[in-house]
Amino acid sequence: MAESFVPAWFPLMVAVAYGLVFGSFLNVVVHRLPRGMSLLHPRSHCPACGAFVRWYDNIPILSYVVLLGRCRACKKPISPRYPLVELATGTLAAGVVARFGLTIMGLEAMLLVMLLLPLAFIDLEHHLLPDVLTLPGIAIGLACSWAGGVATITDAFVGAAVGAGLPYAVMVTYRRLRGVEGMGLGDVKLLAMIGAFLGWRGMLLTLGVGATCGAVVGLALIAAGRGRRDTELPFGTFLSAAACLLLFAEPAILRLLGWVRR
Repeated sequence: MAESFVPAWFPLMVAVAYGLVFGSFLNVVVHRLPRGMSLLHPRSHCPACGAFVRWYDNIPILSYVVLLGRCRACKKPISPRYPLVELATGTLAAGVVARFGLTIMGLEAMLLVMLLLPLAFIDLEHHLLPDVLTLPGIAIGLACSWAGGVATITDAFVGAAVGAGLPYAVMVTYRRLRGVEGMGLGDVKLLAMIGAFLGWRGMLLTLGVGATCGAVVGLALIAAGRGRRDTELPFGTFLSAAACLLLFAEPAILRLLGWVRR
């Protein structure tokens, strides 16, 4: 009997295909969730003219290219966020399969990506981190860690607790010293969710990388005359991006910092 052979690239291509499809759904989440709309009804339609999107105009990335980024009915521009989210989901799905394979860790990593992407784009547009994503995310992260995920169950519980407690203490202290909010409770819940998935080390690294990126962007905006010291930045977007980075680069970073044996 001939031995079956599956090329190494095949699972990656399947992951990309599924990622693109899921990315299309995540666009629905990003657009509708902060507006209080149903994720199921009505079916996909143009936000400008309300025309329903035909199935052949809803193919991830390809339809955007064919339509030149415009609605077929009213010719109004379609936000580039749509292909960007689809491309990001497909790319990250392939990265998850390449790094973790078809394992519990891989499933957990993909669930984390599916939560972080909409959170990042919703916070970027609305400065909002919906509880309907972060709170169940904490439970999912802990459950996956208990089942043998990226972090041990102990690290996950510590990560969730410290992820909530540390930024909350900073938030309260900043408010008392400055009289204004330094971050919102949404950021606290997001860090708790990240800690539940990545453990306390991953959560601390995410906080450090996210805060550094936020500071760099803030200084760049001030230097360009497009921001001030009190300009509100979407910290959740920086945290989500940092968590995606740590999902793949955490082992190398931990070894570099000497937190684990080489």
